[in-house]
Order: sequence, then structure tokens, then C-alpha cells
Amino acid sequence: MTSFQQARIDLGSQLRQLREAAHLSGKELAERLRWQPSKVSRLENARQTATEDDVVVWAQAVGASPDTTDGLLRQSIALLERHDDWKQRHRSGLAALQEDVRDLESRTKLFRVFEPGIIVGLLQTSEYARHVFQKVKRLYSAADQIDAAVRVRMQRQEILYDRTRTFRFVVSEAALRTALAPPEVMRGQLDRLLAVSTLPNVEFGVIPFGTELPANPINGFWIYNEAMVAVATMTKDLILRDPDDIAFYVRAFDDYAKAAELEESGREVIMAILHEYRKQSPH
Repeated sequence: MTSFQQARIDLGSQLRQLREAAHLSGKELAERLRWQPSKVSRLENARQTATEDDVVVWAQAVGASPDTTDGLLRQSIALLERHDDWKQRHRSGLAALQEDVRDLESRTKLFRVFEPGIIVGLLQTSEYARHVFQKVKRLYSAADQIDAAVRVRMQRQEILYDRTRTFRFVVSEAALRTALAPPEVMRGQLDRLLAVSTLPNVEFGVIPFGTELPANPINGFWIYNEAMVAVATMTKDLILRDPDDIAFYVRAFDDYAKAAELEESGREVIMAILHEYRKQSPH
């Protein structure tokens, strides 16, 4: 067990003790907080990391003292700022990881996402997502929760239809051509992108192969509001909260967005690739 997972277990145990001291069941606490009961269980059993907001409202609901709340907040912040070990995270379950991400997304109004080699999770079809999770399971020896992980990823996508949120996605043409699934699945995935790109709160851009890039696209990254950047590597998920780091990635995103084909021009790139996939059809 990693020190990260042990710290998450310790925090969950303290949260449970506070709930029990307040004579509340998990269901009763969830009702007070307007959460799904499963979230209380995930936090207490270290299947999800409690955010600062989670800790604050939990402490208020159970009547925790200011000193206790401050101590829990320090633990939560330390966990969220840690470089998270992907292998350990995936072993805790693919579905639990998706729940973590969905919880973060629920607190985000402005999404800026750059991906150089994969379709963004929020835009994946269930078939494409299944193939991605199968590869993740093999690579990280992840717990076999593919059906549940796909289900949660699809549930996450409901947020796209919330007009109070803004989504800006930029991908390279390579992301659309990288065959992470069979041709028929890739065709369905590209059709999905064409549909989602027309949503009024979604900006979807593609950087074609012939366009000079403003920087080397080493990693994808997600910018959540102006508060946090998540940068995924093969073994670590870097969570950046320093204002200078965030400003750097905002500038990088803006540079990639300027190089991208947007709206109808972007859809033309997608349709050209889709036409090539259709030519691969056995029919």
C-alpha cells in the first residue's frame, strides 16, 4: 500500500468517526448534503479523495469543531496536491476513478482541455470507452470494473448539456486517427464528435497534421476553472494549483486553440477522416 492510499484511508476513517459521533447514518448524512449515499461510502472507505469542499460541508453537517475542520482540511489539501500514483489508483478500481473525476467536474464551470493522442473522456462513445478501459486494465492490472467504469463515464457526459458550463476542447488530428478501437467503433466515435461539436456551449477544435504546432504536444492537460490543472503522464497524475503553473497552461491552451480548426472547419477535418474510416468498411 502506498503512503497516498494510507493517508486517504486515515482521512476516510476520521470522517466516519465524526459521522458516527453525530449519530448519523451514511444515508442521513447524504440527505443533509444532497449527495448520493454512495459518495459517503466512497469517501469513508478511501475509494475517493475528499476535496476541500467535501470536508467543509461534512464538518458543518456533523458539527465538528473549527480545529478539527482545519486539521481535516490540511489532510485533504495535502492529498489533492500529491502526485498520484496511477498504478495504485487503477488497482483501486476503474469505476472509482471515474467517480473521482465526475465529482471534480461537478464543481467546474469552465473546462479547457487539450489532448494530443486520445478522444477526450467526456466525448467518448461507450464502445470507444470500453476499448480504452480494456487497455488500461491490461497495462495497470486494474480491477475488473469495465462495465461500471463505462457506465459512470457515460453518466459524466450529462454535464455537457448544462448550459451554465462552457467546454473548450482542442485535439490533434492524431487523436482522431489513433486506432484505439476497431474501424467501426472509430466511425461511431467520429460521428459522436460531429454531433457534440454543434452544442452551443461546446467549442471543439482540431489541429490538422499540416498545421505548425506552437509547442511539442508531450501530454494532454485539463484546466478546471482557474483553480487547477491536471496533467496525465503514464505513471503520475500531476495536480497543479500554483497560479504560475495554471497561467502557463492557460497560455499553452490558448496557443493550441489558435492553431486549431473550429466549428465548420473543424467538422470538415473530422468528416474527411470519417470518410477514410468508412472506406475500410467490409460492406
